[in-house]
Amino acid sequence: MAEVIIVADKAAAGALVAEEIARLVRTTPDVVLGLATGSTPLPVYEALPALLDGVDVSRVRGFALDEYVGITPGHPESYREVIRREVIEPLGLDPARIRVPDGSLDGIEHAGEDYERAITAAGGVDLQILGIGTDGHIGFNEPGSSFGSLTRVKTLTEQTREDNARFFDSVDDVPRHCITQGLGTILRAKHLVLLAFGAGKARAVAAAVEGAVTASVPGSAIQLHPHVTVVADEAAAAELANADYYRYTFANKPAWQGI
Repeated sequence: MAEVIIVADKAAAGALVAEEIARLVRTTPDVVLGLATGSTPLPVYEALPALLDGVDVSRVRGFALDEYVGITPGHPESYREVIRREVIEPLGLDPARIRVPDGSLDGIEHAGEDYERAITAAGGVDLQILGIGTDGHIGFNEPGSSFGSLTRVKTLTEQTREDNARFFDSVDDVPRHCITQGLGTILRAKHLVLLAFGAGKARAVAAAVEGAVTASVPGSAIQLHPHVTVVADEAAAAELANADYYRYTFANKPAWQGI
């Protein structure tokens, strides 16, 4: 069972997860982080600079979860740009050590295999940050994705395109294809940290944490992993049947265990 931590708001969630990441950076200078994009992980990224002030981050490595296919590399909503803007520059990381899947059309046929080799060569991801979509997707692994899937090109559902349209001028500008780490790739990370905020995520969170393990809810793959931490605000946790139990176990957890 995943550890579920219910917090008051996204700021509290960001501080909690940022503290764990800062601890990892201090103890393992060449730590490999799995970096999600979108609005969900922002509270974590915003809390990190103060916690890493004065800490040597020159050896920190990172792999983004996904990228749009065919998007102009300099487009402000390409995930390469988002990671640069929200993670690399604020934290002072070495850009050469932070990888994003290559979504350019030239070479897209083997881009997934190239990315898998890079992750393996780095020794794997130590801590993977995840969000969850309203349809239960993680990364861009839409419903129906294989639990054994690796980094590959996927077609985005209309729901996901509509969800992401807020970052573009219109839904028509949202690319139809992406390259994403697969569920099998994600499950190889040593620690998964899934963040969820708002009532719109409540059904997906409950299905992923307490529902059946099924490809229809890609997020339910986290139930197969030995070290998962789900951090949700009250609204996103509203449909969890065992919410009181999660609150009790976290309140009585030994401090030395971390998350």
